Amino acid sequence: MSNSEKHQTLDEMMNETPEEPGAEPPLDAPADDEVETLRAERDEMRDRFMRALADAENARKRSERDRKEAENYGGSKLSRDILPVYDNLRRAVDTVTEEQREANKALIEGVELTMKELISVFSKHGIVPIEPETGEKFDPNQHQAMFEAPVPDTKAGEIIQVMATGFMLHDRLLRPAQVGVSSNPG
Repeated sequence: MSNSEKHQTLDEMMNETPEEPGAEPPLDAPADDEVETLRAERDEMRDRFMRALADAENARKRSERDRKEAENYGGSKLSRDILPVYDNLRRAVDTVTEEQREANKALIEGVELTMKELISVFSKHGIVPIEPETGEKFDPNQHQAMFEAPVPDTKAGEIIQVMATGFMLHDRLLRPAQVGVSSNPG
């Protein structure tokens, strides 16, 4: 049999009569169970592909969130370590008397300018001071009670003294404000 005899022409195929129901499929047609196997394999591959796509998207979102967090909070250890510098400058400025201010005007101005620059750098990097006022209500999320004392004309839980400024780094507490709290009975 020659090659041309083995292959039917398109015209011959078109002119053939359709198979009768119940007739056997041509030898090269896939069996129903093979088709089902291929469909199941296709569905499994589609499912695996969709899961891999979802995993990739989740990894992208997680890395973006981690990048933002590192950008915002990566310097929190350094920020915490610099807070005592602020405290010392603040104490230096607060303890200067008028007499000392006049005698050492340039030195005092230099310390005040250094403190202002430090506050400016803090602000630039998202570090915001927590400066409670006497008489405010104690907030355990932002304040640390260093002592309690009964003070006349105050309510329990009111701040009676501020000993150290607290700081927030963006929306996280870097250091609570250190305060004294009234313990008067309600």
